[in-house]
Amino acid sequence: MRIEDYALIGDTQTAALVGRDGSIDWACFPRFDSGACFASLLGERTNGRWLIGPREALPATRRHYRDDSLVLETEFETSSGVVRLIDFMPIRDERPDIVRIVEGVAGLVEMRVDLVVRFDMGRVTPWVRKRDDAIVMAAGPDALCLRGDVDLHGEDMATVGTFVVRAGERRTMTMTWFPSHQDMPRPLDPQVALAETETWWRAWSTRCSYQGPYREAVTTSLRVLKALTFGPTGGIVAAPTTSLPEWPGGARNWDYRYCWLRDATLTLYALMLGGYDGEAEAWREWLLRAAAGDPASVQIMYGVAGERRLTEYEASWLSGFEGSRPVRIGNAAHEQLQLDVYGEVLDALFQARRLGVAPDRWSWSLEKGLLECLEKRWRAPDKGIWEVRGPERHFTHSKVMAWVAFDRAIKSIETLGLDGPLGRWMTVRADIHEDVCARGYDPARRSFTQSYGAPELDASLLLISLVGFLPASDPRIVGTVRAIEQELLVGGLVRRYRTDSTARVDGLAPGEGVFLPCSFWLVDVYIQLDRRPEAVELFDRLLGLANEVGLLSEEYDPQSGRLLGNFPQAFTHLSLVNTAYNLSAHPQRPARHRADGQHEARERPATAVTER
Repeated sequence: MRIEDYALIGDTQTAALVGRDGSIDWACFPRFDSGACFASLLGERTNGRWLIGPREALPATRRHYRDDSLVLETEFETSSGVVRLIDFMPIRDERPDIVRIVEGVAGLVEMRVDLVVRFDMGRVTPWVRKRDDAIVMAAGPDALCLRGDVDLHGEDMATVGTFVVRAGERRTMTMTWFPSHQDMPRPLDPQVALAETETWWRAWSTRCSYQGPYREAVTTSLRVLKALTFGPTGGIVAAPTTSLPEWPGGARNWDYRYCWLRDATLTLYALMLGGYDGEAEAWREWLLRAAAGDPASVQIMYGVAGERRLTEYEASWLSGFEGSRPVRIGNAAHEQLQLDVYGEVLDALFQARRLGVAPDRWSWSLEKGLLECLEKRWRAPDKGIWEVRGPERHFTHSKVMAWVAFDRAIKSIETLGLDGPLGRWMTVRADIHEDVCARGYDPARRSFTQSYGAPELDASLLLISLVGFLPASDPRIVGTVRAIEQELLVGGLVRRYRTDSTARVDGLAPGEGVFLPCSFWLVDVYIQLDRRPEAVELFDRLLGLANEVGLLSEEYDPQSGRLLGNFPQAFTHLSLVNTAYNLSAHPQRPARHRADGQHEARERPATAVTER
């Protein structure tokens, strides 16, 4: 199946992907970043899956989420009848559950179950035995308990069975992870769990404050962002998957099951726009814990509980999605210097205060420590927003976001009365502004460039006006947008940069799709430039790229018309939310601020609401 053939279920601590055929091909227990027990998404059936579907080949399939919830319904229509499969993960306190309910809708349908459990990312075969009313599968520290009213038996290192469901009949199965050294968990009532899960998600969704024309897409995206939030700590993962390729058969395969400061801060802002201040406070507390200690040692990403060691290795036993190897577990980028994260963090905390999140003196202390560190670092080269694995460079976007860090700190003093070395920070802000305009702009090309002294373009340059560094009407911004339209558009959508450039900035072989957040940025700039018809047209096209349950991945291939990259992707969904607010001219958009002492910029947060 393709990436878009999957749907997400989750319990705000981990998640699973359910295929159009009724197979759960990806699930990590007990956390997002734990080892997968179903990993056939990145390999073969023998790497683990849980299929419940009709025995008849290729039935007609329809899918949707139940109203304002993350309860998935898949309806199969066969030659003999119609059956409905309901999949969800109850919101939990400790142990994760997957509940699967089969309902007969019309006629009768013969169903099959094919359960293959392989712990440790599809590698370890468990010991399977029957205990009381359950089938228990255990290996090492992990165990799964399966209960239900379907007769199953062992066959060829799998647990399988068939059953017939008629109109009005219902069969249920529940699976619960637990530490193998502990007692089996108590039975779960599937119907009670279904009602409670629907109620929980609907109550959460009704708090959304957005009332514009894109409400369905916005609320779906906000639910995705909530599902990617690790409830116990407030950390927000970039995606629930690893190594879904940015190009089929390529090596651009990364583990996104961690908390990037960049992605988390932007997700935070999207949630705040939707009215979810509680998530903002939880994230701020997570940040304070994760970044505790020397500000100079702050990382660009952490584990969901704030872990710092995210050692990267290759899972050689997995063949990869459509042969895309290597499959990577962990992420070496946690050791990189990426200067832009300072700006994103300072901006998010500034916006949180402005939007009414209760103040916390410890967060301002952290911010001052980060700025002291950035004051010494901002002139250094770094790996940039795209986490290149080539040499460090003076990336223009990184310098602009360093400017944002000082700019938002200055505004915190000027508008909110916080303490700090205002004069010194204003000098640093002016120095960065002058440096970027002198070294990051190419007069011959009439455009800003990806890095100092190099001619290549980068979609992150679209953010220069969006963060208030320069007004969109500035000829340098107009020229940059024109250059990006001419060189980075593929099928009307925006690439991050040209991977086939002779510069080989990222140190990897060429080939990737268009990066969907970048296209949302272009919509935002069109709004700033009063090119609204083009903005609406592009936004509507982007909405059309989502699968039938509203999910989007990181990238897209316009030629084959398919989603690429990890899925669903927080960066893409938060960009959708922010751009929908921009297009809707929502009354909660931030007020205009002076971007520096010389001009009035149409400023917005790092990727949040555009001023119009």
